[in-house]
Amino acid sequence: MINKIGQVMLYVNNQDESRDFWSEKLGFEVIAEETNGPMRWIEVAPKGAATSIVLHSKEFVAKMNPEMNLGAPSIMFYTENFDALYSDLKNRNIKVGDIVELPSGRVFNFADNEENYFAVSEKK
Repeated sequence: MINKIGQVMLYVNNQDESRDFWSEKLGFEVIAEETNGPMRWIEVAPKGAATSIVLHSKEFVAKMNPEMNLGAPSIMFYTENFDALYSDLKNRNIKVGDIVELPSGRVFNFADNEENYFAVSEKK
């Protein structure tokens, strides 16, 4: 049985710029930068997180597996400091959407340097 999510694969056009977005703008840790022949991947995650994001080259993966869907996954992040995070992302000049009230709580989205959108939900 599956009991947790280990990694989320994110296919990007520029791995170095994406690494810098996640580490410098969002404060994620770079857990690993690996190269195996022509394949390179960068793993990032919030400090102490059980799940990480692995940045793969969209161009390389498309050549290796042409039928694969390389669109950005829909990722929902949770935060206990919703308002502070929202303000912090805006202050860092990250593209941030409006706060939306849902029956399950407040949410907003933000975009990375390649216009991939991710959501943040308030969890207390």
